Amino acid sequence: MCTSLTYQTTTGDQFLARTMDFGFELGGRPVAVPRKHHFTSVVDAQGFDAPYSFVGTGRNLNGYVFVDGVNEHGVSAAALYFAGQAAYATQAESGKVNLAPHEVVMWILGNVKTVQELGERLNDLNITEAAAPLLNIVVPLHWIVSDQSGATYVLEREADGMHFIENPVGVMTNTPDFNWHLKNLNNYMQLQPTPHPARQYGDLTVNAFGPGSGALGMPGDYTSVSRFVRTAFIREHTDAVDTDAEAVNTLSHMLNSVEIPKGVKIKADGAADYTQYRAYMSMHEPAFYMQPYGDQTITRVALTNDLMTADQPTEFALSAKQQFQEAARV
Repeated sequence: MCTSLTYQTTTGDQFLARTMDFGFELGGRPVAVPRKHHFTSVVDAQGFDAPYSFVGTGRNLNGYVFVDGVNEHGVSAAALYFAGQAAYATQAESGKVNLAPHEVVMWILGNVKTVQELGERLNDLNITEAAAPLLNIVVPLHWIVSDQSGATYVLEREADGMHFIENPVGVMTNTPDFNWHLKNLNNYMQLQPTPHPARQYGDLTVNAFGPGSGALGMPGDYTSVSRFVRTAFIREHTDAVDTDAEAVNTLSHMLNSVEIPKGVKIKADGAADYTQYRAYMSMHEPAFYMQPYGDQTITRVALTNDLMTADQPTEFALSAKQQFQEAARV
């Protein structure tokens, strides 16, 4: 279960941020993939190529798997859980790019320059039921994708086919489907950052106890429905800032409202979902920032020419001891 949102600075620079909320330890770290990297696939023995370089959260499981990242053209993407509604093709299809759900982020980041291009190429894709390594299940996912223009879409594959939906609020969480979340915002029209005015009940004038009354009724639990509403409200009213460092700091504060500490969200099987990390993707640099649960240090990896032209992917250790610093290669 995760939360994602987009953000724009006063200078027009675009960011995509996300929490990674999961019970199983995923063990990802910042990894930069060079141009023309070849990915293996559990669906297609031929695998697929990635002409473009990108950096994101990856792990080498006899081949790299990524769940988020940003590419050299400023396209960013993140995969989020979509349990109960995700539905995929049951077999590979000749003449198409056949991908397992956990391979979609790598293909997008490695193959498209804009969100518009992704929309134009969706007919070429066949997302197929195939288990992910490590988890050994078909991971139910949907995806948020954004680019430097600010264009943001949600990609969902359900029983009735593929849906590529413009995202007007710049927020995505988990099940239900994205269009349901948009309709649900109609239930929260009363939310506002300013106090509600005094109310009259007969001869009694009732005043708010203090600032913040405008947000009375905003849901505070950890369900995907509540996290969507809360994040949409906070994103809409948080002040814009000027610089990249300020943007990452602001996004960190915004995601504080949906971060899940260990122990407060227990699943039916006894496992505890918690926010394993937060990621911030700067589309204009491009650069990837990662903030793990156990250490609030933010690690930054900029997609340099050396990384884009390397022979192999480059892994980076998560920084420590400072609040914000560049990553060191492993």
